[in-house]
Amino acid sequence: MRIAVLGGGHGCYAAAADLTEQGHEVRLWRRDAAAIAQLAGDGRLFLMDVAGRREVRIALATPDIGAAVRGAELILAPAPAFAQQDIARAIAPHLRDGQVVYLPPGTFGSYVMASAVRAAGCEAEVTFAETGTLPYLARKHGPAEVAITMRARRLPTGAFPAKRSAHAFEVIRRVYPAMEPIEDALSGALMNSGPIIHPPLILMNAGPLEHFEKWDIHNEGTQPSIRRVTDALDGERIALRESLGYKPYHFPLRDHYESDRWMYGDAHDRLTESGDWREHIDLKTHRYMREDVQYGLALLVSVAGWAGVAAPVATGLLALGAAVVGEDLRHGLRTLESLGLSKLSRAQMTRLLQEGLG
Repeated sequence: MRIAVLGGGHGCYAAAADLTEQGHEVRLWRRDAAAIAQLAGDGRLFLMDVAGRREVRIALATPDIGAAVRGAELILAPAPAFAQQDIARAIAPHLRDGQVVYLPPGTFGSYVMASAVRAAGCEAEVTFAETGTLPYLARKHGPAEVAITMRARRLPTGAFPAKRSAHAFEVIRRVYPAMEPIEDALSGALMNSGPIIHPPLILMNAGPLEHFEKWDIHNEGTQPSIRRVTDALDGERIALRESLGYKPYHFPLRDHYESDRWMYGDAHDRLTESGDWREHIDLKTHRYMREDVQYGLALLVSVAGWAGVAAPVATGLLALGAAVVGEDLRHGLRTLESLGLSKLSRAQMTRLLQEGLG
């Protein structure tokens, strides 16, 4: 399959290497031409995992997004939520009927990108889909090297519009057999694990994160009191999913720590043993704050308010995050209010998720 991978982060490089090794034709786009110059020159990307270190040669690495997207059956965008609108506007002129855009994870980016593509004048019949996590636990070790600690075992995925789910799922499953169909894009958004695991870990570890040069929030930073907060926050997410009529399995985050049922299976020990997550985290700028709190947690609080579901832990963590960055995050860019959806009834929301933009 011809696949476009959009972005320059850990998950993007992991996908480019892994999917190339599976035999797919991968075109990697990154906005920063200088950062991708070496890879664009020789196509050599080094992959490290349990099988060792080896070289793969991707078909194309380019700062030209049109060259990456044209003719791709699957467009994989593991980019941060705050980059989704810009990417949508950039790909809009190049999209064609039948293409599938997959966001792992999405933070309701499937709706946001579909709206941005339509606003840019694109009328192509493109399906957007999103899941709850990256397909990889991965970290880049250099400009052309990526280490994959684990690959996801289950990827619960919802599509927008849901009426085209069957096509989207067929395309995605050819690349990621771990994909599991769920109801729609909002169900997919409410599977996102980032806004559940990361806000307590960064906000309740604020002292050591600012004191030490590097700190592993998943190792020393995961203590019983923080786990209790994470479980309470995840309980609010699951209560919201149940209120909206979404069916289990809800992928409770406790299974990440206590069983092999979660998206990565029994991942926590492997994650801490790798040492790749012992890092410097700037609380004002890091993706965990700017994506998982500012976008993901704000969306969760917003949807809970719209649905009439209590979310005191989520609301409190969002307020703490706002105090840390000195900004009002409650009325940010990824809330139902900012998306113009807060006045929809439940029936209207269901129709929108099923039928699309009309």
